[in-house]
Amino acid sequence: MADKEQGKEKKTKSKTECCGYPLSIFFIVVNEFCERFSYYGMRAVLVLYFRYFLRWDDDLATTIYHTFVALCYLTPILGAIIADSWLGKFKTIVYLSIVYTVGQGVMAISAIHDITDSNQDGTPDSMTFHVALSMVGLLLIALGTGGIKPCVAAFGGDQFQDHQEKQRSTFFSIFYLSINAGSLLSTVITPILRAQECGINSQQKCYPLAFGVPAALMAVALVVFIAGSGMYIKAAPKGNIMLEVCKCIGFAIKNRFKHRSSRYPKREHWMDWAEENYDKLLIAQVKMVLKVLFLYIPLPMFWALFDQQGSRWTLQATTMNGNFGVFIVQPDQMQTVNPILILVMVPIVDNLVYPLIKKCGLNFTPLKRMTVGMFMAALAFVAAALVQLQIDQTLPTFPSASETQVKFLNLESNTLSISVNGKPDEIQAFQSYGYMTLNTDTMDLTVGNRTQDPITLLKGDRQTFLLTSAGLQGWDQDVNTKPEQGNNDIRFVNGYGVPLNVKSGSKDMGSIGQFEFSNYTLFPEGKATFIISDNTGQLCEYSMSLGFGSSYTVLIPSTFNFGSECGSTIQQIEDIKPNTIHMAWQIPQYFLMTCGEVVFSVTGLEFSYSQAPKNMKSVLQAGWLLTTAIGNIIVLIVAEVGQLPEQWAEYVLFASLLMCVCIIFSIMAYFYTYVDPAEIEEQFSEHEPDDKEKKQQLEMKMDTTYTSDDKKPNPDEIKQTKI
Repeated sequence: MADKEQGKEKKTKSKTECCGYPLSIFFIVVNEFCERFSYYGMRAVLVLYFRYFLRWDDDLATTIYHTFVALCYLTPILGAIIADSWLGKFKTIVYLSIVYTVGQGVMAISAIHDITDSNQDGTPDSMTFHVALSMVGLLLIALGTGGIKPCVAAFGGDQFQDHQEKQRSTFFSIFYLSINAGSLLSTVITPILRAQECGINSQQKCYPLAFGVPAALMAVALVVFIAGSGMYIKAAPKGNIMLEVCKCIGFAIKNRFKHRSSRYPKREHWMDWAEENYDKLLIAQVKMVLKVLFLYIPLPMFWALFDQQGSRWTLQATTMNGNFGVFIVQPDQMQTVNPILILVMVPIVDNLVYPLIKKCGLNFTPLKRMTVGMFMAALAFVAAALVQLQIDQTLPTFPSASETQVKFLNLESNTLSISVNGKPDEIQAFQSYGYMTLNTDTMDLTVGNRTQDPITLLKGDRQTFLLTSAGLQGWDQDVNTKPEQGNNDIRFVNGYGVPLNVKSGSKDMGSIGQFEFSNYTLFPEGKATFIISDNTGQLCEYSMSLGFGSSYTVLIPSTFNFGSECGSTIQQIEDIKPNTIHMAWQIPQYFLMTCGEVVFSVTGLEFSYSQAPKNMKSVLQAGWLLTTAIGNIIVLIVAEVGQLPEQWAEYVLFASLLMCVCIIFSIMAYFYTYVDPAEIEEQFSEHEPDDKEKKQQLEMKMDTTYTSDDKKPNPDEIKQTKI
């Protein structure tokens, strides 16, 4: 009866086809596209959310980012166990997708409140709640995305019947394409959404929208997947091979230490100590798996470098110039270089590079390819270090905790002579002088013939002093860091005779009295237009072209007049230079890393599958994902323990570590012997008795041949099989 029902089910499934493909796979492909859009879109802006919304420093932002990524690659093991041993793939995907969607929604909600804005006074309790909400969201996302990761592709493969081998192969190519398409589009779109300004009480980057759209896409993914429920072939859970492998290994270790006495004969392989409870076929399969897993030991170091594209490299891009002429690239959008290059490089490498190497007579084995991939990733970090050195040369030198930097601004239309701590100098009309670094608590200042009272200085800060022929007229504390996310800090100084008001769009910089400063206001790259007005309603329109990461003090001088040429007398005083190193200089490091990924990651998966027994490919897949998790943990350790003062030095450290690991891996690869799992499995399948027969043979040998305990052999003495 069951067979008839199964036959009915197969016939029903075969009718729901389109162009030879089961209709159900289209729901799965769309689901995967939306899910990958959701994940990579959220991850693209995550480190900037930590850095500029939660106000964490670079090291903490990097640490939490890589902790999250590590969790995303640890939870697939849990997802695989749940699917294979309990719920099955379909229910696992549905339930964990619900968890995933809730997590994305929590992240979007956590970014709504403006209490983290630097211009507002958020209470510690509110901040704690805000951070806690973000961490809950990330934990749910890690559980969801990791849990469904080992299930979706395998569930798609289950939809094909025996006569659809060709279609199944094409499906996996389409599936991979949907992953890259989702990744590419999301890393372009979500940074654009983040760059918008929105807020309840202030204008700030729109992280709620940047997280909200991925949350919506994840909800769409869930709905689409459930919509195809009636068409799916849902295989029942058959037990988890990973648990069986772990039990077999555990028994072998336990049995080995239990019989470590010299009276027991040695066995060729330590896994052979499991023969008392497990058949030789399973043991042979576990040996093959362990052989590959041993080669996995050095691999996490590659992922430690690779996943820093979303953390350290994104933070590096915030100190660079993203103006490409026809378009502006946000720092987090540089991550799109990787999926773009992947789509270009994979066919080139497969169809041109590898065949060319083969024609040259070189035996470019999979393990040699992986070694080259690790080497190229190390070179990528050397390139990143070189770029960082160039960036560091353009960054301003800010005062240490024991220093003060002072600048003087001449509001007169003629040259002023000054003396600072006995050192004479001159300042041109409507120009500035400085920054001058002082190591004293007070400053003696003489302007012309007027000696000021000793001026108390702010340690660790920058200050600008306003001077006229009448002496010191006022001062203000300057910005002490590079403006965030490539924005520009602008303030105005009124040297005019009456109070003035300055606006730019919706940003009101307020009324500025004579010899007063406005507050600093952030403006993005591009053209900024200001409207200057007085109490009589006269207006002056003034525009500035802004780059990335600069700071300006704009002086409205005493010679200012309203009219068509009003802006010609206004002076721009540069406090911090704009970023001058272009983001295009990151392309070589992305190119090297992507080349490394193509020959390392793609080859590694192919190698793992070719060397794995047919029923243990999921075990090696879990092991492969685990190397990514461990790689992200390595980043945490280096970031926390290393504490290197210069970022370029950290890049060099990672490159050096990977080079050392690369050498170790090349030695391991040299001694590795490739096997044919099918041939070995066939050998054992032909000669291996089933479990019941094996136990009977074992009992007969142990109980009927010997009569005394001291002469009875342990099961360990049974002849071992070699592989």
